Amino acid sequence: SDAANGRASRAIHLDTSRIMAAPGGDGDGAPLQYSVLLQHLVGDRRQVRDLNPTVMGGLPNPPKSDEQKMIERGMESCAFKALLACVGGFVLGGAFGVFTAGIDTNVGFDPKDPLRTPTAREVLKDMGQRGMSYAKNFAIVGAMFSCTECIIESHRGKSDWKNAVYSGCVTGGAIGFRAGLKAGVLGCGGFAAFSAAIEYYLR
Repeated sequence: SDAANGRASRAIHLDTSRIMAAPGGDGDGAPLQYSVLLQHLVGDRRQVRDLNPTVMGGLPNPPKSDEQKMIERGMESCAFKALLACVGGFVLGGAFGVFTAGIDTNVGFDPKDPLRTPTAREVLKDMGQRGMSYAKNFAIVGAMFSCTECIIESHRGKSDWKNAVYSGCVTGGAIGFRAGLKAGVLGCGGFAAFSAAIEYYLR
């Protein structure tokens, strides 16, 4: 191993001697060559090249057509977001209403005759009515919240947790004001706090 290390040292010494004897005469050209090389690699003379997906092995990105741009603008619009939230709220509210009706022991009973056992048709009818009621309420709340959040975000030019808080206050206040000023204030504060908690949990 000592002999191998000696041979390696002599080889490195010979290579160094060759580099120092490069064109430039007395060995002063080696530092100059290193500095020029470094300038071309990491210095001011380094050429900045654009990353082309075809050169990097990726697929080329074709230009978007007018129809694609129009579809993207439509999907990013507040109307589309409100519609999507409305549909999602309708489905979620309907499922939640049917679930609560399924665990309610008083579903299908007639208040005028509480001792009579309801039929399966009456139970299903009551579950459907409750599910539809929940679906409508969730759809309205989802559409209002999503639309106001989108408008506030477009107006502020920022995407942060404050948009959801402001939107929750507007939505809760609008729903609560139907029952009076106090209910509107409580609805604004409650929805804002709930939105802030959801944003904090998600982010």
